[in-house]
Amino acid sequence: MDPKNKVALVTGGGTGLGKEISLKLAAAGTLVAVNYSRSAEEAAETVSEIESDGGKAMSVKADISVSSDVPRMVDEVVEQFGGIDILINNAGTTVFVPFSDLDGMKEEDWDNIMAVNLRGPFLCSKIVAPIMKDRGAGKIINVTSTGGIRPGGSCIAYSVSKAAEDMLGRCLAVALAPEIQVNNVAPGLLDTRWGRKWGEKATSDYVGRALLGRLPQLDDVADAVLYLVRNDSVTSQTVVVDGGVLTY
Repeated sequence: MDPKNKVALVTGGGTGLGKEISLKLAAAGTLVAVNYSRSAEEAAETVSEIESDGGKAMSVKADISVSSDVPRMVDEVVEQFGGIDILINNAGTTVFVPFSDLDGMKEEDWDNIMAVNLRGPFLCSKIVAPIMKDRGAGKIINVTSTGGIRPGGSCIAYSVSKAAEDMLGRCLAVALAPEIQVNNVAPGLLDTRWGRKWGEKATSDYVGRALLGRLPQLDDVADAVLYLVRNDSVTSQTVVVDGGVLTY
């Protein structure tokens, strides 16, 4: 798919990796809807940055884990941009609880993580799929995590949610073929607001394990997303962008 003049909805698109993906798509000529739940100011700044570079963008508020919010969000995007061709399920949440602290993994946090990281991508995909099929093609890309491939990450709930989201992508690829391709991008530790909560030692340890000797870069992960948007022969796959940590 040529991303030029296509419409993309990026959940959690105003901060961190979501912002980088939004900017990358806009630079390729895509009209970008930047979703946010709480980060209104950051989403507005991302839209302003895109527009100052000559692109077209809008911000749209919705909690993707709430079933009534998702259709309203999609309707707003379709009303302003005429449709949706690309969905980037990027929004996510977590808490930091050591795996060994089972009692510390609170039930309400577990439920919220599953709602945002798993139910949200399903709801968004379900609502946009008919629109994409009517337009003849579509791309859905889930931002998962290496924590969903090998146990690790901020907490057990996060790791489980990302493993399930990875399988969700594969199941949706089967369900929505041939018109819609569904793939996953699994980053490793990133230099984002969430990533920096790990602290300097965790970052240094990660870099020490990485074959490339560095953290994966936001730009590299966004490039992987754009590759999957452009490629018309890949579906039901997970592209790992982690600097070479999962190899051993």
